[in-house]
Amino acid sequence: MKIQILGAGKMGAFFADVLSGEHEVAIFDYHPERLRFTYNCTRMSDPREIADFAPEILINAATLRYTIDAFRQALPHLPASCILADIASVKTGLKEFYEEAGRPFVSSHPMFGPTFANLANLASENAIIITESSHMGKVFFRDLYNSLKLRIFEYSFEEHDETIAYSLSIPFTSTLVFASVMKHQEAPGTTFKKHMDIAHGLLSEDDYLLTEILFNPYTPRQLEQIRQELARLLEIITVRDPAAMRDFLHGIREKIK
Repeated sequence: MKIQILGAGKMGAFFADVLSGEHEVAIFDYHPERLRFTYNCTRMSDPREIADFAPEILINAATLRYTIDAFRQALPHLPASCILADIASVKTGLKEFYEEAGRPFVSSHPMFGPTFANLANLASENAIIITESSHMGKVFFRDLYNSLKLRIFEYSFEEHDETIAYSLSIPFTSTLVFASVMKHQEAPGTTFKKHMDIAHGLLSEDDYLLTEILFNPYTPRQLEQIRQELARLLEIITVRDPAAMRDFLHGIREKIK
């Protein structure tokens, strides 16, 4: 299959590397210097080259801020039958874009960002495929994710956003709050260092990505639960109630079994 990738960032380069073994792959980026570390694929920095390549599927790996713009710039150069695909972690506006485009599409979310995941071994990682996607698009990504040994889930656009509010917004918020009250320590403990490593990794991500994930309409509901539990824990600590603390810890252990 002829596969066009938009964006030569970490995920774009990853998909190019994974797919080039069995498919004819081309990767496009407006910044030629980003293409230096892509191999076994055709490199492009002029969108008109996409027309000559005539891809059967286009995988949009552009930065979240530019996902829809990248699609719009590529559309005039694509065959009518080309399947549009995104791997965005936030789906805001994509459902409406696909309806407007009127083309076959597949939307998925590989939930193994390059900051924390071991891209050489993804057996413990997950991926989401959006149920509204076209049949052939879903087949392509299901085969790809199975080859990477990912656990695959299928959610609608709405279910995806609700899931992301739980699986990303909660840890992101917890990490940001932790980091916001930190100060330099000469002798940090092991747990502290682990949390700081997570904080540094999270804050290396693009500000726009973090903002869009946290601005998910389902996020406030999750944050309200954090606020309630934090208030409960603060009360237990303030009154120094050992029995209440035991109950609190027991309840948490039951939840994370």
